[in-house]
Amino acid sequence: MAIQENGNGGVMKYRRMDSDGMEEDAGVLCEEKRNESSRKYVLVCAIFASLNSVLLGYDVGVMSGAIIFIHQDLKITEVQEEVLVGILSIVSLLGSLAGGKMSDAIGRKWTMAFAAILFQSGALIMSLAPDFKVLMIGRFLAGIGIGFGIMIAPVYIAEISPAVARGSFTSFPEIFINLGILLGYVSNYVFSGLSPHINWRIMLGVGILPSVFIGIALFVIPESPRWLVMKNRIDEARLVLLKTNEDANEVEERLAEIQQAAGHVNAEKYEEKAVWRELLNPSPGVRRMLITGCGIQCFQQVTGIDATVYYSPTIFKDAGIKGNTQLLAATVAVGFTKTIFILIAISLIDKVGRKPLLYVSTIGMTTCLFGLGFTLSLMGNGSVGIKLAILCVCGNVAFFSVGIGPICWVLTSEIFPLRLRAQASALGAVGSRVSSGVVAMSFLSISRMITVGGTFFVFAAISALSVAFVHNCVPETKGKSLEEIEMLFQNDRPPQHGGELELEDVKHLMQTQRKGHIIS
Repeated sequence: MAIQENGNGGVMKYRRMDSDGMEEDAGVLCEEKRNESSRKYVLVCAIFASLNSVLLGYDVGVMSGAIIFIHQDLKITEVQEEVLVGILSIVSLLGSLAGGKMSDAIGRKWTMAFAAILFQSGALIMSLAPDFKVLMIGRFLAGIGIGFGIMIAPVYIAEISPAVARGSFTSFPEIFINLGILLGYVSNYVFSGLSPHINWRIMLGVGILPSVFIGIALFVIPESPRWLVMKNRIDEARLVLLKTNEDANEVEERLAEIQQAAGHVNAEKYEEKAVWRELLNPSPGVRRMLITGCGIQCFQQVTGIDATVYYSPTIFKDAGIKGNTQLLAATVAVGFTKTIFILIAISLIDKVGRKPLLYVSTIGMTTCLFGLGFTLSLMGNGSVGIKLAILCVCGNVAFFSVGIGPICWVLTSEIFPLRLRAQASALGAVGSRVSSGVVAMSFLSISRMITVGGTFFVFAAISALSVAFVHNCVPETKGKSLEEIEMLFQNDRPPQHGGELELEDVKHLMQTQRKGHIIS
């Protein structure tokens, strides 16, 4: 009987263990489903938040071809052409500066909505413009809308994304900018056969279509949990974090970190004047953040990417390509290259890290820019020169898209503390837009003085300086929470020594793994 009882007990025990195992498997499966649901939810939010970037990209791409026909239809001068192309970037700084204050007042979500309304109004006015003055009014409104959009989208995405995937999600706006550029190039090519009085209006008017999807997005995406905490709406922030974090057990921990960063622990609230006072008279840590954030934004533009995109028909014409249709067809190849390589960057940014990709990007751009200057100066108007020019332009946009293009927005959205993030990101966006405007508004004039090839030699020299900047001023932020990144800059050590902190992280991980092996 005893054996039988033991046997029955053994059977019962086995059955209990089997039942426990089934329950454990069910729990794991449920957790995996929750993780998958969280990832999909953040992905959808990042996509919808990035739709404003399609508008910017489309405007950049379509204007490169539309300006040819605007020149023919409205009989504008070369100086007016430069102003029309470049003024959008300059004017957008007004939106970027106001965007920080507005996003803190009404929220990240509704600031994106306001940006879309402004841009669509400007696009409509431009498509109906009877003369250069009205065209500039539309350009002015579109520029302000773009300033709001490019400033707030990366901030919003960084604030809703988990640390492990923040780099990939935060670079979504750059993906959509590239997609917009490609669509702009395709639009140029498709409508180029129409009458010069009609085709450029249709090209610009098509940019209004994304507003429909932006309207839908407002009913899908939540408000930023960090902004909700800043407004002391803790319960709402908790609900958003439950949707966007894979591990429900970490939600309270993350909420506590955000509250501490927002100053709720000490019942402090930063006034607008105090924020700007801290930015204008920064501590050593904040100064390092500003140098890194604003510096990378400026280098992104002064290396000539907007000149390459806006004036690619001019570049290819200088290389020897004849005819508007052939010129616009060549720009489509540039758009495809830019889009493909930004997708590659997304798959690598959270695996390889920010800094290695920045090295590859800046060194590759320097090489391609030098090669383009050499080709246009010595090998133009021949089949070999045309092929090399297209190869160098495509190579330049490829290296840009795989590194400094998306990563500069990732860095500026994650390195600043919560109390300063909106305004500091706005400053970075201002630096980017001013640099872009200066390049776009001076490219034709400088090219006339030192040739197109000589201009790209200048861009190559500036790009070489960006390599040194990345080495000395940019830390690695991969896998760190926003609050951990803040501590990295607040440390007395310069940010380029962030690798020492990463080494300590690796040692800690190895020790944890050893303990796990010993226990098992």
